[in-house]
Amino acid sequence: MPDIIIVLQCLSQSLDSTTLRQLGHIVLAMLAMTGRVTMLGISRWTDEKGGSYRTIQRFFNTTIEWAKVNWFFIRHHLLDPTDTILLGGDESVVTKSGKKSYGLARFFSSLYGKPVPGLSFFSLSLISVKKRTSYPIMTEQVVKEKDEKPAKKKSAKKNKKSKGKVGRPKGSKNKNRREVELTPYLSQIQTMLKSVLRLIGIDLAPVYCVMDGAFGNNNALQMVRQCSLHLISKLRYDAALYFPYKGKQKKKGANKKYGAKLDYNNIPKKYLKETTLLDDIRTEIYQMSMWQKLIPDLLNVVVIVKTNLKTQKVAHVVLFSTDLELAFAKLIDYYRLRFQIEFNFRDAKQFWGLEDFMNVNQLPIYNAANLAMFMVNVSQALIEKIRPTQPAFSVNDLKAHFRGHKYVSETLKLLPQIPEPIFIKRIFTRIAQLGSINTS
Repeated sequence: MPDIIIVLQCLSQSLDSTTLRQLGHIVLAMLAMTGRVTMLGISRWTDEKGGSYRTIQRFFNTTIEWAKVNWFFIRHHLLDPTDTILLGGDESVVTKSGKKSYGLARFFSSLYGKPVPGLSFFSLSLISVKKRTSYPIMTEQVVKEKDEKPAKKKSAKKNKKSKGKVGRPKGSKNKNRREVELTPYLSQIQTMLKSVLRLIGIDLAPVYCVMDGAFGNNNALQMVRQCSLHLISKLRYDAALYFPYKGKQKKKGANKKYGAKLDYNNIPKKYLKETTLLDDIRTEIYQMSMWQKLIPDLLNVVVIVKTNLKTQKVAHVVLFSTDLELAFAKLIDYYRLRFQIEFNFRDAKQFWGLEDFMNVNQLPIYNAANLAMFMVNVSQALIEKIRPTQPAFSVNDLKAHFRGHKYVSETLKLLPQIPEPIFIKRIFTRIAQLGSINTS
């Protein structure tokens, strides 16, 4: 197992020596510790020198550019120059009680299926197509603005009296749907996207941004396109889509744009790209260029139709991209890779304290969330070095290994005489396997 100080040495350009030394103590403690990952818990698992509770507090109150930290670490340990890299984004909700945490509000949680009190974090990741893995690079807290008082509704009688002509006001002009007014939420995400693109500079040139169905609308599409990226996302299963009009145009007036509306139950066979049959489930994949009336750009649409041959039930999945040249197989594959971000959030919550931190102020909360996401990258870098010989090696095995080393190191300090190096190595190997799952 490599020395953590050596692993983190690539961060010397983004962190001062004091902060880097503190981070080294904290990373070692988090790799070995059990229980909740809080400042007090971390301090109990750090060495006596340089790992006091006050030192941990100072670290959490230090301003750190975590995007730079993550990028330097990813570039040095995880990036493959020959790989295809996607940009992916998603939001995660962390449940919190109390009333004093910065940004505390009610956010919709997909795990609970309802709005819950907590904190929300939006994370951008670099997704490796070759390794099928996501590397978090930037995480920001989402803070809801205070709700303004709703405007008083006018009475129905007054509305009837003041009601004028029905229809479009005279002299009104068509709005340019590419010039959209972004909400504060989308503006924050766009700022994050631009910051990441500036940070990675010429080292990487991502082409696609992959996001879930919540971003399958014109505002989100234009937000991504303004960053010179192509969006890959999902539409509703019954989205109103139209074929481009190919008939004869009128001599006068605007040309017709929309052709026949897409009937999901009768998609023309000429658009069928692939058919597979597995366990009585027939999957048909269609690809075509379609219009959606709320989006000004032609979309590259892939419709996946799944039919249960026993019950004859049919389900549709509608994916799209703004890149009209993207093949259906890559579009589907890239959208599937978006789910790797969910594994990042799962590991950050389960192992690295994203659900555990007890900070209430803005800066410590920001540092706690970003530290948890940074540890996802650290664990992936360490596991990648072991996977060639132990393919099933997991985060639980990694923590068991460092915990065993911690126990042995502390025990050796109590011995009156240090054993021979060969014997120490055997002890390390034996103790490090205690609590592991997939090591031999």
